[in-house]
Amino acid sequence: MAQRYLITGGAGFIGVNYVARLLSRGEDVTIYDNLSRAGAARNLAWLREQFGADAFRLVEGDVRDAALLAVTAREADVIVHLAAQVAVTTSVRHPRLDFEINAQGTFNVMEAARLSPRQPMVLYASTNKVYGGMEDVAVVEEETRYRYADLPYGVPETQPLDFHSPYGCSKGTGDQYVRDYARIYDIPTVVFRQSCIYGPHQWGVEDQGWVAWFIIAAVTGRPITIYGDGKQVRDVLFVEDLLDAYDAAIARREAVAGEVFNVGGGPQNTISIWREFGPLLERLLGRPIPVTYGDWRPGDQRVYVSDIRKAEKMLAWQPKVGVEEGVEKLLAWVQAHRELF
Repeated sequence: MAQRYLITGGAGFIGVNYVARLLSRGEDVTIYDNLSRAGAARNLAWLREQFGADAFRLVEGDVRDAALLAVTAREADVIVHLAAQVAVTTSVRHPRLDFEINAQGTFNVMEAARLSPRQPMVLYASTNKVYGGMEDVAVVEEETRYRYADLPYGVPETQPLDFHSPYGCSKGTGDQYVRDYARIYDIPTVVFRQSCIYGPHQWGVEDQGWVAWFIIAAVTGRPITIYGDGKQVRDVLFVEDLLDAYDAAIARREAVAGEVFNVGGGPQNTISIWREFGPLLERLLGRPIPVTYGDWRPGDQRVYVSDIRKAEKMLAWQPKVGVEEGVEKLLAWVQAHRELF
């Protein structure tokens, strides 16, 4: 029997990909989205084109609207909470707005789940930013990248939390509320502390979604600025691999209730943001890409790599799409939709 899914932020990048997956296998889906993000209307139009105008229910609402959210959530078996303010830079400029969307909005989601008669499972898209700058973690500089001196598997879930920036504080607040509602109210929740997720339908901008932004800028000829020296390393995860982790958690509802997982590409899928990513993109495009360099951004981690061993063990999950294959897929999608950027 089909489960009833409520996807907050379902018209966004991760949301539209998950909604498409759910609809393709016959699930009942409600999208809850305020449609404020660039690309949301295009994503909804694509879903309707692929699956039909009546394939899903759309509630045009904001997670700050607790009453509407509670009413919408009453029929859900699974809530996937993706709606968020997503940029560190925006959080610094507008900290109250960031708090209201990310912290209070996530609280509203958890209250909606608590008040529901169905005791829905809640998946929360958290972030590696809850670990802060990790200044105490030793880093070694190499020719094209930085690496951890003593964390060969990456950052584990036991790494101390250190919320850095208003964005880190607001997402971290949500992270801990979601975790605690499993303990206090027996709501089956799972927190995914996500690294760099990338893939089709990601309308990347300079402040968020760096893999997509660099590809979009290179294809359309826009200027690219590298903040720092370009040796910063990230583990990147193709969106379909992330969605596999979501599905695996939902299938193991009882076993993983209350758990927190670091989810990213892991040590096998790392790349430095320009000293290695730049040459890869230049090779795929067959031409040089001019860039300029700017100052380091506050709190920018020299390295972030997820230790994904807990997810591998408890979810029987691992990434399948390698960095080059994933970048090729996203590049092909951007080139096919160039006129929309």
